[in-house]
Amino acid sequence: MHSFTETLLAWYEAYGRDLPWRHTRDPYAIWLSEIILQQTRIAQGQAYWERFMEAYPDVRSLAAASEDEVLRLWQGLGYYSRARNLHAAARQIAELGHFPDTLEGIRALKGVGDYTAAAIGSIAFGLPAAVVDGNVYRVLSRHFGISTPVGSTAAKKEFTERAQALLPPDRAADFNQGMMDFGAIQCTPASPACLTCPLADSCVALATGQVENLPVKEKGPAVQTRRFDYIYLRFQGRTAIRRRGSGGIWQGLWEPLVCDQRLPAPADDGGCFPRHPLGRFAPSACDQGIPDAEQGTGIFPKGLKALRKNVKHQLTHRTLLADFYLWEPQEEPALPPGYIWIEEAELDRYAKPRLFELLLETVSRNG
Repeated sequence: MHSFTETLLAWYEAYGRDLPWRHTRDPYAIWLSEIILQQTRIAQGQAYWERFMEAYPDVRSLAAASEDEVLRLWQGLGYYSRARNLHAAARQIAELGHFPDTLEGIRALKGVGDYTAAAIGSIAFGLPAAVVDGNVYRVLSRHFGISTPVGSTAAKKEFTERAQALLPPDRAADFNQGMMDFGAIQCTPASPACLTCPLADSCVALATGQVENLPVKEKGPAVQTRRFDYIYLRFQGRTAIRRRGSGGIWQGLWEPLVCDQRLPAPADDGGCFPRHPLGRFAPSACDQGIPDAEQGTGIFPKGLKALRKNVKHQLTHRTLLADFYLWEPQEEPALPPGYIWIEEAELDRYAKPRLFELLLETVSRNG
C-alpha cells in the first residue's frame, strides 16, 4: 500500500467526521446525503438530510411525493435543479424496483455524475472507484505538485488516474471519505494546517513554497450584477404570486411581482408594451433563472411603499441586487398573466427562492 494511502487512512480513523449517513450502508440515505451536500456545507446540509429522511424514509415515499412538496422541503438550499433531479431519480429507482448497484447504473440516475456515482458506489456497495472533487484536487495537487489547471479535461483525467492508483480496493469507502475530510479539515483552501499535517514531509507544495498557488484554477466567467424590483402586493389579506416556468435555476418556484430594472420606461411605447394596472410590473421571464420582464415598463403604481434598497443575493456567477416594495391598493387590481391570488396565510405552502423569503421577512418587519 502506498505510504500516502496508509497515512491518509490512519488520519481518517483518528479525525474523520462523525456524520449520520456514515452509520449506514443504505444507498438511499447515502445518495440523499451526496445530492444535498453538492454546493452545500455540511453544517447546513445535515439538517436538510435529517428532514428529508424523516419526511421520506425510503425512495418509494420520495418518488410518491409531488414536485411541489419536494421543492418546499428543499427551500433555502438553493441550486433547485438538485431537488428536481433528486425527485426524478427517485422515480427512476422506484420504477427499477431497487437501487442500482453498479457504477453505470448509479451514473444513469438523473443528476448523478462521475463523482457522485463513485461516492455512492464505494460507500454503499464497496465498489473500488475513487472520487474526485474540489477537496481531492487540492490535496493531490499540493502533495504531488500537480499544476495542471483544475477544470480542464486533462486535469480530470490526470487526477482521476492518480486517485484511482492510490485507492485501496478493500477500503474504498474509507479512502474516499478520508480524502474528502482531509481536504475539508487539514488541507483547507486557505490557511491549511501544514504544521500538523501527517503528510508534510512528502508534500511537494510545502517543500517548494507553492501551497497557496495550488491547485491551479482556470479563470471562470466574470460575475455579473443584475438589478430588479420585488413587489409584495397585498389586498384584503391576499397576495399575488406566480410559478416560474421551465428553464432556469428557479424553475417551478413561486415569486411575487417582479420587474427587471434594465428595462426603460418609455414615455410613448407606441403600443409595443401594453399598459397594465400594475404599471411597470409585468410578468417575469426566465433568463438563466433570473427574473426578467416580458412586457416593457410603464409607471410605478400609486401608493407603492419602498421597504429596502439594494438587497444582495449572491449566486455562483451572478450578483442580484433587489429593491423591495409593498403595494396595498385600495381597489383590487387585475393581475398580469400567470399570477394568482392566494391567502397570505397560505404562503408557507409554496416553495420560494431565497430572495422571496427575504422580501417576506422585510414585509413582516414593516407591518
